Amino acid sequence: MKLAANGPEFSRIIYGTWRILETNPTPQEINSRFNTCLDHGITTIDTAEIYGKYLVEESLGAALALSPGLREKLEIVTKAGIYIPNAFHPDRRTAHYNASGPRLIKSLEKSLRLMQTDYVDLFLVHRPDWLTRADDTASGLNELLANGKIRSAGVSNYSAAQYELLNGYMDQPLVTNQIEFHLLHTEPIHNGVLQQCERLGVLPMAWSPLASGKIFDPANPASSRLAEAATNMSSRYNNASLEQLAYAWVAAHPSHPLPVIGTNKLERIKSAAESDSIVLEREDWYALWEAAAGRKIP
Repeated sequence: MKLAANGPEFSRIIYGTWRILETNPTPQEINSRFNTCLDHGITTIDTAEIYGKYLVEESLGAALALSPGLREKLEIVTKAGIYIPNAFHPDRRTAHYNASGPRLIKSLEKSLRLMQTDYVDLFLVHRPDWLTRADDTASGLNELLANGKIRSAGVSNYSAAQYELLNGYMDQPLVTNQIEFHLLHTEPIHNGVLQQCERLGVLPMAWSPLASGKIFDPANPASSRLAEAATNMSSRYNNASLEQLAYAWVAAHPSHPLPVIGTNKLERIKSAAESDSIVLEREDWYALWEAAAGRKIP
């Protein structure tokens, strides 16, 4: 899928690395996950400077280095702009955002070094910085685009107004907005973010499409309703699981969001890839919405 007219081509499903270090994987195990992704048509890898308290990017670099040529088979997305107290920076007192141009450039250059690559396919501002002017943020992104260290730029967790403001200062238009969007968080349908993406011809990226696992929590009434709804419609979709139906629900929106999956299990990578073939019937999409919301549509 082409993210935008001036954007890169990404796989329909994206492999996210937010929690990739939770199982203490070796570089060889991470390398195996990347190759499993490729085997099932997932070519895009999403990460961020802050992931794993600033440890994930280096681990990804070590994994990529094991297979010459692997990096060229993948599209790499990384993000910057969130800074928290940690072992590398004990001087930091408070978690904060910084999307100033110089800070973004410095962070991206560190990301390139840690991941052992000369460029990333997409660089995102991880969160809106309330203390930095949009033209300042754009100046850093424009410099990185001009010198080829990033192939394209975008944002994450931006409102429609914030996106429009920053986009107005870009030499090359932004190519995506990575947002939280799933059955338990449908706000982007109503706040104008997905409509803006559709109008601009920009494909959004949807992080935590399984609500960080909350859609499977038996203590959550919405999860029980979703499980029942999924059981009722599963046979129409080759016995698809709730997990697969949740991915298909996200992808079905007219703005064509790309789900960012986050599993550490190889069999679930395969299962997620198979969800790409599911085309939900209109009534089933609304049935899942009703189950999640616990009410009929307005």
